[in-house]
Amino acid sequence: MFIQALEFLLDTLLSLLTLAFLLRCFLQLTGAPFHNPLSQSIVALTNFAVRPMRRLVPAVGWLDTASLLLAFCTQLVLQLIVLWLRDFPLLVAEPQVFLALLGLAGLGVVKLTLYLFLYAVIIQAVLSWINPHAPFAPVLDSLTRPLLRPLRRRMPYTAGVDLSPLVVFIVVQLLLMLLVAPLEYRLLHLF
Repeated sequence: MFIQALEFLLDTLLSLLTLAFLLRCFLQLTGAPFHNPLSQSIVALTNFAVRPMRRLVPAVGWLDTASLLLAFCTQLVLQLIVLWLRDFPLLVAEPQVFLALLGLAGLGVVKLTLYLFLYAVIIQAVLSWINPHAPFAPVLDSLTRPLLRPLRRRMPYTAGVDLSPLVVFIVVQLLLMLLVAPLEYRLLHLF
């Protein structure tokens, strides 16, 4: 019972840290306003690791590769700790186990990225009804614009309602069910 609680706590904390690194990467990639409180908070929260990593891993254009690499490393550490807590013999494991660990870490980053954009779209849709001028609205708009703009061009408004967030919700759920879950299942069965 204690091990499960510890796994839950570590999964929560390291997933939140991964989300912060991913958010920093995507906010920079989408050109979100830097002087927004959300952007400032994410930068302040992740500077401890991103600044030193940028000395080793330069950005590629607008892509903050240091933040992306840190998100991957955080997921890799999470996978290693979970296996260690479950008494998995890592020191005598076969090479395929380490490839599976790298795959699970990458899949964790992909899954959290999908959830990040899914919840950003949902929060933006709800805010557009409740308070469209909220302080986080410009950041959410910048973050979700690359997903929603192509859909908005192709989909007409139905009675003044934008259905593009619903399409994003359905597509992300399908990706999670049809691609991410089966890959995760196969990788977990290598242990």
